[in-house]
Amino acid sequence: MKSGTPKFSSTRHAKHFIAYHFVWIPKYRRDILVGKVAERLKEMLKGYAKEIGCEVISLEVTPDHVHVFLRAKPNLSPAQIVNHLKGKSARKLLMEFPELRAKTTHGRLWSRSYFVATVGCITDEVVKHYIETQWERELKRKGL
Repeated sequence: MKSGTPKFSSTRHAKHFIAYHFVWIPKYRRDILVGKVAERLKEMLKGYAKEIGCEVISLEVTPDHVHVFLRAKPNLSPAQIVNHLKGKSARKLLMEFPELRAKTTHGRLWSRSYFVATVGCITDEVVKHYIETQWERELKRKGL
């Protein structure tokens, strides 16, 4: 592959490069993601992403929002991914840092909303090549 071309992943039935950029905020955009809380959140998000087969490419925690750029498997929807990350991290952070409860509303750490965007990585030439060589790969796989 050429330099700058993404490394595709494979499953039994799919070759893929799926990347998402997620952003979400604490309830009422409070500045609570600082110090040890921010550092612990980074560790958690990397671990929770790995649990579901995602790879964190970039992660930024600021006092009032979180950015996560990750690669995902084709069997996971963006909603499944963000719900997993937000749900598990909220429960664990509120347990480990009880002082956060006083800064949240009704024990809810995250706002219900989030932003997600797909991150393009291939050109139409790559798609065209993949389609045009599909039969060649199939014949090769069958040993013909």
